[in-house]
Amino acid sequence: MSQTKKLTMTALLATITSISSSLIFIPVGFAKIFPIQHLVNLLSAVLLGPWYAVMQAFLSSTIRNMIGTGTVFAYPGSMIGAFLAALLYRKTKKIGLSAIGEVIGTGILGAIATYPMAVLLLSKEATLFGLIPAFMISSLTGAIMGYGLLKILIKNGVLLPDEQRMR
Repeated sequence: MSQTKKLTMTALLATITSISSSLIFIPVGFAKIFPIQHLVNLLSAVLLGPWYAVMQAFLSSTIRNMIGTGTVFAYPGSMIGAFLAALLYRKTKKIGLSAIGEVIGTGILGAIATYPMAVLLLSKEATLFGLIPAFMISSLTGAIMGYGLLKILIKNGVLLPDEQRMR
């Protein structure tokens, strides 16, 4: 895929994520569970690679913050999750491992990275035990949805598996 097509796809996916953020979210304490971000992270990881996936996550988080449907806590989780998902997909070519990378990257590593921000911005101790469950539920739900969507697209011939793309 050309760089222009990848940039266009990145912008399109960030737009879809940003627009849907006002429709599909679940507030949990000071965080919002937003599974569409994680679905799109997985799509970006598989279709575009690490740097475009991170760019999509950053753009989505920025736009969501600008329109008031996101929080600053979206940055570390979504970007780390997108990067780890893309890295695992690049190394293994397995969508399932990429989905697991999204969940670990966002649900655990992203929650840990968000902890200092939560303490600083909320002016009180925000426990990791509050962040990790919220981030895990959101990323797991989105990763399952993304995995299912990618498998359906491959089954119906919309996307070719990597083995067939090489030919």
